[in-house]
Amino acid sequence: MTTTVAKTIGFIGLGIMGRGMAASLLRRGFEVHVHNRNRSAESALIDAGAHGAASPAEIGARTDVVMLCLSDTEAVAAVLFGEQGLAAALKPGSFIIDTSTISAQATRDHAQRLAQLNVTLLDAPVSGGEAAAARGELSCMVGASTEAFADCRPYLDGIASRVVHVGDPGAGQIAKACNQIAVSSVMFGVVEAFALARANGVDPAAVREALLGGAARSAVLEKNAVRLLEQDFKPGFKAELMRKDLRLAQAAAQASRADREMAVAQVILQRIEAICERGDGAQDWSVVGKQN
Repeated sequence: MTTTVAKTIGFIGLGIMGRGMAASLLRRGFEVHVHNRNRSAESALIDAGAHGAASPAEIGARTDVVMLCLSDTEAVAAVLFGEQGLAAALKPGSFIIDTSTISAQATRDHAQRLAQLNVTLLDAPVSGGEAAAARGELSCMVGASTEAFADCRPYLDGIASRVVHVGDPGAGQIAKACNQIAVSSVMFGVVEAFALARANGVDPAAVREALLGGAARSAVLEKNAVRLLEQDFKPGFKAELMRKDLRLAQAAAQASRADREMAVAQVILQRIEAICERGDGAQDWSVVGKQN
């Protein structure tokens, strides 16, 4: 890639996070070409100045840099290598920036397969939620070569206020797994703290205000705790997606023989599995604090 940054980028996957990320790139002056399996999701972005495309292959033919934000490992594989996929259409020297949260091993496999076509994959999963995506203020953890990271930094800066190079392809997915373990551990701590307060006749809202001023302050206490207090579980980040992410973390731990150190994460995954099995998987993952 030349030192002059191309201002054209493709974006595939316009769900809760993807649509905000694509809009942020538009605001920052990029020419954005978008595709979504449900084509109606493209309309608002097209109205804002984006260009729609009928398939991933059409995106690949138009652009040299494509960003993905898809639901799972299977969806990413289909967009990359399926019928009308990116791999058959991208020019040698192109880049794919995958912001999805998927299997670390699959990411490594995708990177190797694309490298044979002289296409470079960066795995760049994000954290921060829908509002941060809309503002272009996500945290992005990037697995890539040093050279690819430098080449693609302007595009990453278009969606994120914190961009950290954590290692080679696949490392971004491991960092995201670490994020989900840490965040879910805090969530269950807040749920239990509020339960203790209620059981002793203390207002959990007052407890939250007190804790926000001390060492317990966290993003979960600032944002998700409000959902717990109001029992508002409209998604947001769905419980079934947190289950998927923690399953990925568990798989990565087992593959690296780190699962003996993952006792807390295993218990949390069991709890979230039960929540999804009872029919609350489509609710915001704060539903782990639903009062019976």
